[in-house]
Amino acid sequence: MALSHRVERIAEQVREELSQILATEVSDPGVGLVTITRVKVTADLSLARAYWTVLGEGKERTDTAKALNRAVPYLRHLLRQRLTLRRAPELKFQYDESVAAHDRIERIIHELHVEREEHPELNALVDTPAAPTPASPPAVKVTVPAASDAPAVPDQSPAAADAKRDEPAQ
Repeated sequence: MALSHRVERIAEQVREELSQILATEVSDPGVGLVTITRVKVTADLSLARAYWTVLGEGKERTDTAKALNRAVPYLRHLLRQRLTLRRAPELKFQYDESVAAHDRIERIIHELHVEREEHPELNALVDTPAAPTPASPPAVKVTVPAASDAPAVPDQSPAAADAKRDEPAQ
């Protein structure tokens, strides 16, 4: 447990340092406005996978990916100086698709709200409560006969049968 906590702390420190380095010390014009969204570090601290996003689509994204890959040796050198680790982890940059998916969901929700405002007659269909449906089927009452009401089941074991034969008749 302590090891995973340490790995999480180092991942967060790598994220903060990379963000600061990219904002202040990298002069490559292809990097642009990069945001490091998260960093995942392997348990042995040999690899740090940095997830990033950038404003813009298409060409900006590919230019930024190329610029980040060009800057990896320099970034690793600066990380080695700033982190208190024996070895700086290898850096791999990966575009963060989750941010784009989140933006897409936000746009769809916004479009639904706009459509709802444009067509107030449809609101009545959505806002009226549906007929109540039972949450579960009605309970069925099952009666189980009490032990005194149940017929006695004779013991079918061979030892019990021998003991019954040897009993005197009453």
